[in-house]
Amino acid sequence: MLSKKTKYALKALQHLAKYKETEPVLIVDIAEKEHIPKKFLETILLELRNHGYLGSKKGKGGGYYLKKNPSVIRIVDIVRIMNGPIAYLPCVSLNFYEKCEECIDEKTCGIRDVFIELRDKTLQILEANTLADMVERENKLSTLLNHP
Repeated sequence: MLSKKTKYALKALQHLAKYKETEPVLIVDIAEKEHIPKKFLETILLELRNHGYLGSKKGKGGGYYLKKNPSVIRIVDIVRIMNGPIAYLPCVSLNFYEKCEECIDEKTCGIRDVFIELRDKTLQILEANTLADMVERENKLSTLLNHP
């Protein structure tokens, strides 16, 4: 399951993607508009800044802004930063592999085989979608449903 931290990070990034790249947005504005607890959001934005996705400006007119174009920010990378492994089982993780203690033979494990397939399909979707794609999807859905 996706953690709240990850969901809030995606919501905050999506919010920032709607502004010009260098136009800083106040944390309080993001928190209010996206219904994210301000203190939690501060931690999330700082982590995204430390990973090079955001810049920040202090003082009047300050706030956070995207340092990268939304079209190059892959959803898979944000999920890994905020949530950790994509795989549900450590024995199928590509980046965080660990052998399962109770497993007799990984090569013939039916559970592992199903979760490898799940991991691969999940990766395929998350790697193919960017922040720009998410914003575009929201705009299309909003237009279809006539929501401002």
